[in-house]
Amino acid sequence: MNTRTLWSIVGVIVAIVIAWFLVNILFSVLAFIFKIVIVAVVAIVVFFILRSLFTRRSDAG
Repeated sequence: MNTRTLWSIVGVIVAIVIAWFLVNILFSVLAFIFKIVIVAVVAIVVFFILRSLFTRRSDAG
C-alpha cells in the first residue's frame, strides 16, 4: 500500500464524515421549518375559531 492509496482512503473517510454532518444539519433545518409551518397553520385555525366564537358572543349580547 503506497502513500497515494492511503491518502485516497483518508479522503473518502473524511468526505463521508463531512457529508454525514451536512445531511444531519440539512434534515434538522428542514424539520425545524416543517414544525414552524405546522405551528403557523394551527395558529391560524385557532385564531379563526376564537374569532368566530367571540363574534357570536358579542352579537348575542
